[in-house]
Amino acid sequence: MRDEIIAAVRAAGVVGAGGAGFPTHTKINANVDVVIANGAECEPLLRTNQHLMAVESMKIVMGLKLVMSATGAKSGFIGLKAKYEAAAVNLKAAISRVNEQNIKLFFVPDFYPAGDEQVLVNEVTGRIVPEGGIPLHVGVVVANVETLMNIAQAMEGQPVTDKYVTVTGVVNHPITLKVPVGTKLKYLLELAGGPLVTPYAIIDGGPMMGKLTSPDAAVTKTTGGLIVLPVEHPLVVQKETNWTAISNRAKAVCCNCMACTDVCPRNLLGHSLEPHKVMQIIGRSQYNDIDTITRAFLCSECGACDTFGCTMGLSPRRVNAELKSQLSKAGIKNPHKNIPLSVKQQREYRRIPTKRLIARLGLTQYDVKAPLTLEQVSTQEVWLPLSQHIGAAAVSIVKVGDSVKRGDVIAEIPEGALGAKLHASISGKVIAVNDQIGIRAV
Repeated sequence: MRDEIIAAVRAAGVVGAGGAGFPTHTKINANVDVVIANGAECEPLLRTNQHLMAVESMKIVMGLKLVMSATGAKSGFIGLKAKYEAAAVNLKAAISRVNEQNIKLFFVPDFYPAGDEQVLVNEVTGRIVPEGGIPLHVGVVVANVETLMNIAQAMEGQPVTDKYVTVTGVVNHPITLKVPVGTKLKYLLELAGGPLVTPYAIIDGGPMMGKLTSPDAAVTKTTGGLIVLPVEHPLVVQKETNWTAISNRAKAVCCNCMACTDVCPRNLLGHSLEPHKVMQIIGRSQYNDIDTITRAFLCSECGACDTFGCTMGLSPRRVNAELKSQLSKAGIKNPHKNIPLSVKQQREYRRIPTKRLIARLGLTQYDVKAPLTLEQVSTQEVWLPLSQHIGAAAVSIVKVGDSVKRGDVIAEIPEGALGAKLHASISGKVIAVNDQIGIRAV
């Protein structure tokens, strides 16, 4: 059964539906005792996971059962927030219908970043993932609820061709849509009634970890939400700030108050990351302090330090990200592998309440419902990037002029590499093959 599940998931091109998009057939090829379905959806304003847990509850439960079967896990948990009332009711009903005694709901408090894998593992199991480690190191696999739905569909022979996306912010009608992978973002904005302001900026993902993107970009397998904001919004300005400005501000302004470290989720889990000390390195140009600098590798880039911790408008998160990049280019790897014995005592009191975070970000007016429309969105053209996830880009097996049907494999995993297959999300003719494959309906 295990080999059958892994083969089906690989054939369907399933990757993590959020975050880096780790190829799922590799992730579930492991032996663990706990599987956690991640439905915490801690990024403010996003609604996709809570909607899916309400309307696709049976598929999510079946996907969780399949992962438990593949990994040999005896316990399964669905981590979600109590405020997702419809999701909780329907998931409980689905668990009851399949008479599954080893799957339970686990209600996590409404804080950021409750959906971080390492934070969620600790909340549910009490285990602490080692520094630089992954949940697998403590006998746990964590999978996003949309990923689990895709796993259930993979066992029915259905590849990943669609993505659920929340479109919110300064749009006429905030909404959550099911769209073909490869759909241009500007079309999603049209389906949400269009932007209310011009010019505007688009954040792909949540306000905390999302990236600025273009209306001409395409939906990928990891796109979870689009937040449209005025270009002058502080969050947009922050994300547009270049590294030179970030570095100069760190050198000139940081007073080492420790506010960034006080709210750092990794530090609160007992990891040795102390963002204020990394900021000291920048301020004093002490780049020979390799022990401190390499602790930047422990940063998850969740943004708690700069959006909620620092009162001076600095960004320890960006400093850590730049240091990680420079260290990696120099061939230096993370040397820190400590296994914390316990979380910090103050952790319970330093969780960031979601409502307060939304207010701090200046997003309260956009914290509105984004109802799910169950109708399949159709589009006449898609552009499918060959690289949509962590790992190697897929290799095209089609050429311009080829006719393809929705669900056909159009790009394969490179031999011996970590990757995922890519499938046509609409039927039509291939119009371009480069770093992405363009398909136009005919």
